[in-house]
Amino acid sequence: MANEILAAILSFFIPGLGQAYAGDIKKGVIFFVIAVVIAIISFLTAFLLSFLSLIFAIYAAYDAYKMVA
Repeated sequence: MANEILAAILSFFIPGLGQAYAGDIKKGVIFFVIAVVIAIISFLTAFLLSFLSLIFAIYAAYDAYKMVA
């Protein structure tokens, strides 16, 4: 049985990992790819979008928590 807090923590640090831990590999890969794209865009725009990356990580953690709960 998956742990909600662990899923949220995993997904906060590596978006998509919590979703994969919760059993949805496809959603985990999608979240991870989105996070990588956001990171690349943030890097290319001199980190102006780093706040967006933080918001997405928080959402990914929340989503992973809700998936397990």
